[in-house]
Amino acid sequence: MSIDVNTLKQIIAQVVQEMTAEDSAATPSAAEPAAAAPASGGTATMTATAAGKLTLAETGPAERGSDPKEVVVAVSPAFSTLIHETIIGLPHAAVLKEIAAGIEEEGLKHRFVKVYKTADVGFIAHQAAKLSGSGIGIGIQSRGTTVIHQKDLPPLSNVELFSQSPLIDLETFRAIGKNAAKYAKGESPQPVPIRNDQMARPKYQAIAALLHNKETAQCDLAKKPQALRVSTA
Repeated sequence: MSIDVNTLKQIIAQVVQEMTAEDSAATPSAAEPAAAAPASGGTATMTATAAGKLTLAETGPAERGSDPKEVVVAVSPAFSTLIHETIIGLPHAAVLKEIAAGIEEEGLKHRFVKVYKTADVGFIAHQAAKLSGSGIGIGIQSRGTTVIHQKDLPPLSNVELFSQSPLIDLETFRAIGKNAAKYAKGESPQPVPIRNDQMARPKYQAIAALLHNKETAQCDLAKKPQALRVSTA
């Protein structure tokens, strides 16, 4: 994805507009009563909804697993409901396909959940690990930032962190799935190679801020993690 000056200006303007709108919504005028809290959004009421080639359907609160051969993959609040691709334009359907394929190549199973309480990928991944029968989980933000976590670690620690979402391609997502499965089997694989580009942060900073605002707006502190039925056909 190449961002020219005009596009960057449009993104910044949109971020400012959304932040202004949020501030206005958070401060009701004295003449008007505060609006009632909105109903839960996202995939809350499914009836499966399709986003491109990806279909997500919530099937109820996610339960803690007991199968030592599973890896739980937890996605963020706006994943494939408000945001449908990563920061570099990878469709979420392709991302989940590659992660699932990597897990399956190691002979393990995957289970998908959606976390609503936070948009922080470290906490999302830690929640996935706590729900996983193997104690290993993967957390993915809508923009592509990913973490492999283990249930016994503190939330702000991790097994592997992939913080530069503009540098995560489909091959990397597949490798993340494979490594997570290897950790679940008790192995100690070599960490997935991480590319480094000092220009990635300034280049994508504005659009990252926009995606962050959209993501956090979908958080629901009162909602438990939801089990997902996922179809990428």
